[in-house]
Amino acid sequence: MKVFITGIGTDVGKTIASAIVTEALEADYWKPIQAGDLDNSDSHKVKTYCSNQKSQFHPNAYALNTPASPHWAASIDGVTIDLNQIIEPITSNHLVIEGAGGVLVPLNEVDCVIDLIQKDYKVLIVSRHYLGSINHTLLTLEALKGRKINVAGIIFSGDENKATEEIILNKTNVKCIGRIDNEPYFDANVIAYYADKFKENLINL
Repeated sequence: MKVFITGIGTDVGKTIASAIVTEALEADYWKPIQAGDLDNSDSHKVKTYCSNQKSQFHPNAYALNTPASPHWAASIDGVTIDLNQIIEPITSNHLVIEGAGGVLVPLNEVDCVIDLIQKDYKVLIVSRHYLGSINHTLLTLEALKGRKINVAGIIFSGDENKATEEIILNKTNVKCIGRIDNEPYFDANVIAYYADKFKENLINL
């Protein structure tokens, strides 16, 4: 199984969700494009959070120096992101792929993150609770639907907000994988706790 994790925007909890899914499935992890924080990248973080012995962590196709939109970070580095150069790692294991920002974040003058999503990927959306998040979540789902990309599930991030969660689920009929609370910190033990909670829903994607 290949799971593509995207979000409704930046800083909504994709990397924490990716770590949980990776740990739950004992999957391999791959972030095709990393922009900024190369010494403490999302790949480094997920590797630190995962405690199973099976997961492998594959190198970025593009590791850009500036924490900015990938198209601009690439321009600063003097490169152009080419989808043909983003080659999925070969593995016999499950694979978790983490996107960058939201689905319409530009990678170059033509392509966006949504263009990284292949037909055999199961897409999970991370939605963080904040004023406006319902709109951003529904717009993300509409964008994916417009490309005929099915969404396998949604992970809510933040303390429970029944009104928000219910309206999103009722309007979209998307499966809820679970919710990640506003924890005081995240470490391997906390990730393992959520991995155990989410595991059955993830296995049944």
